[in-house]
Amino acid sequence: MAEASGIIDTLISELCRLPGIGRRTAQKLTYFILNMPKEEAISIAHAIIDVKERAGFCKLCYNVTESELCLVCRDTSRDVSKICVVEEPGNIAVIEKSRSFSGLYHVLLGALSPVDGITPDRLKINELISRVKNGGIEEVILATNPNTKGEMTAQYIAGLLRPLNIAITRIAYGLPMGGEIEFADEVTLGKSIEGRRRLL
Repeated sequence: MAEASGIIDTLISELCRLPGIGRRTAQKLTYFILNMPKEEAISIAHAIIDVKERAGFCKLCYNVTESELCLVCRDTSRDVSKICVVEEPGNIAVIEKSRSFSGLYHVLLGALSPVDGITPDRLKINELISRVKNGGIEEVILATNPNTKGEMTAQYIAGLLRPLNIAITRIAYGLPMGGEIEFADEVTLGKSIEGRRRLL
């Protein structure tokens, strides 16, 4: 029993290393895995190994890919004069589903957070500046998350880009479609008013 407990504790500890997974969630996942059919658990393990061995980051934009360049960077129909800056590769999939952007992307692989030790050199900010300096970029859209870390990151990048004489824009955010003003918090409502656009 002590031996099994050691194995269980090891898995719980390893799962706790994943972002957003606390000890209680790690324990639930561990016992769920323990109760799974062996074939399903092995399938998950193989999928993790495949990702580590075959997937990586695009050498240009840092999106996830199995090739040197990701699908977006290889697409010759994209508008190469615009770059949308996002925090994580998963953000690209969400924007692509909206069909509202046809330019290129740049993934920072995180957001600034001095408290957590995430400083500018830990992100792909220098690589973004190099892409812009190489020429051909007319607009950089800062699509970092609308929270403290995302705002700090957007402001920092905007400061670096300002001398390069290009358009620097920030995604608008505020009330969701179908939402009601009376249920919105002050910050969301304030951002909605700040991000208003002219109709006539």
